[in-house]
Amino acid sequence: MYGPGAPPPRRESAGAATTLRVLFPALSVLTCGLLSCAPLFRIATLRRRPLDWALAIASLPVSITLFAIIGSLPEEDTRTDVALALLLLLALGSAVYFLVYDIRRSQTAPTLSPYAPRTPPAYGHPQPQQPWPTAPPQSHAMPTQTMGTPTPTPPPTPPPAPPRNQSPPPHRIDQVRAELDELSDYLRKQDGGQ
Repeated sequence: MYGPGAPPPRRESAGAATTLRVLFPALSVLTCGLLSCAPLFRIATLRRRPLDWALAIASLPVSITLFAIIGSLPEEDTRTDVALALLLLLALGSAVYFLVYDIRRSQTAPTLSPYAPRTPPAYGHPQPQQPWPTAPPQSHAMPTQTMGTPTPTPPPTPPPAPPRNQSPPPHRIDQVRAELDELSDYLRKQDGGQ
């Protein structure tokens, strides 16, 4: 609950990004559109938008239906040509859409420097970031000083006292002890009378 928090999102290396950038469009085009949903599902998982999920889910039955039309009709039929053209357009469209999104995402992603200053994790409440102290800009002209008025310095503030252990006052302990003695006397009288 009071740990350092969620880790920053992991960025893939340049080699992994290039591999994915080649793999997903090739998967779509080389399968002639049958797996054109793969790059769309990748986009949907990265963006998490309902429109991307709808496109990814809809592309799978569309490609299967187009393959069924191509397989069931004779080659001379014009509907087969139209279905094949639509299937190839679906494959190219999903590949281009993936490439455009992935390239834009890599250009707009903030680059994290491993040497960036990091603040230690704060336990309890979040601590505000303290800016680094900077020196005021120095001018090359001679500084002007007034001789009559010294600058006041604030008095030093004493450090806060450490908190003392809070223990109940002795009066309360004596009162509880007396009540327990009275109760034990009462119980002894009850046991002795029976």
